Amino acid sequence: MSATTLSRPATLVKGHWIDDWQPEDPNFWNSGGSAIARRNLIFSIFSEHIGFSVWTLWSVLVLFLGPAYGVDPAGKFLLTAVPALVGAVLRIPYTFAVARFGGRNWTIVSASLLLIPAVLAAVLIEPGVSYSTLVILAAVAGVGGGNFASSMANINAFYPDRYKGWALGVNAGGGNLGVAAVQLIGLLVLAVWGAGSPGIVAGIYIPFIVLAALGAALYMDNLSQARNEKRGMRDAARQGHTWIMSLLYIGTFGSFIGFGFAFGQVLQVQFADTFSTPVKAAYLTFLGPLLGSLIRPVGGLLADRLGGAKVTVVNFIAMAAAASIVFAASQIRSLPLYLLGFVALFVFSGVGNGSTYKMIPAIFRAKNPGDDHEARRLSGSVIGIAGAIGAFGGVLVNLAFRQSFLTYKTADAAYLVFIGFYALCVVVTWAVYLRPSARRLPGV
Repeated sequence: MSATTLSRPATLVKGHWIDDWQPEDPNFWNSGGSAIARRNLIFSIFSEHIGFSVWTLWSVLVLFLGPAYGVDPAGKFLLTAVPALVGAVLRIPYTFAVARFGGRNWTIVSASLLLIPAVLAAVLIEPGVSYSTLVILAAVAGVGGGNFASSMANINAFYPDRYKGWALGVNAGGGNLGVAAVQLIGLLVLAVWGAGSPGIVAGIYIPFIVLAALGAALYMDNLSQARNEKRGMRDAARQGHTWIMSLLYIGTFGSFIGFGFAFGQVLQVQFADTFSTPVKAAYLTFLGPLLGSLIRPVGGLLADRLGGAKVTVVNFIAMAAAASIVFAASQIRSLPLYLLGFVALFVFSGVGNGSTYKMIPAIFRAKNPGDDHEARRLSGSVIGIAGAIGAFGGVLVNLAFRQSFLTYKTADAAYLVFIGFYALCVVVTWAVYLRPSARRLPGV
């Protein structure tokens, strides 16, 4: 059982439950509360990291599906869209699960569930497997997408407002690194065992999944106050800011996860002469997700200092510019310029992930001055809703690529759609959160 020593003790009850958690109290925080929060953050990051890797497993596995599998590029884009869709849908119940079962308890369960897609993929993927079986295996991998929502809702409750931008950014960034990690593991397997061994990629994760579940069981805690947040999702759904932030999160996280799923395939299809083998594409696919993940906490820190809305609006302008570079590079068939633009898209999507998440608690703190409990209750629920809808953006990215290739044989139409959407996000962010107005919320 966790040991806790505080000037105002957080009482531990059976099963790692803390029934008095007051992070906004400086004495409470400095006398041991910060250490407890940090410990929970570390093991939350590890579990979420493995969840992201399993969720995006198929961004790597499709590179192994050569002619022997009989899957065309459109079919591969569908295989990456399916886990993105399932993960997006699961984020809502996963957020509820933290309040229902406790953050520690649900982390144990959600980490353990990752064994199902990992074991199935390790055993069943081989030449001759039916496409419908591949779709089912890809869908099961979607369970990894739910881990993010429960992890973020849990960590949001552990940290005081002054550190939420940093804590949520680090938590999300560490989880997002799972996208780059699984691609590096895919590269390792391709280089050592060749393209005929996709099951090894999934098999490598099995012991790490076990460690994630054990780490949560031994070192994480549940907060009793989370169990008492009744009707949080319902109340959050009635807030207009919930849907505005969900739209913005489609542009940031939806872009990150969608490009993470699709980047390797896009390179192989659009620059087939250069990336004629999976290994050649895999050498580059990890770079964007890696940089986008590492920079995510920077987005949170910038938002803490400058304001989330200011950082977000500038970031969307940068994302539109980066997408324009990708489009121009595609027109002139310039691979270096193409890679520069795409990596910039990953980087700015990472910054935007951090800044938009910082905006959520700031919005509800401004709407509920003096009522920290209500602000935390609503912001935790909005994080779950926005996370789910933002993840659905990953589905839209892959479907946009799929339709563009089917219709025009290139991804150019998809890039134009992305540019238009980022421009819309610039307008919405400015109009709602930055435009001089008597209704403007302070501190957002």
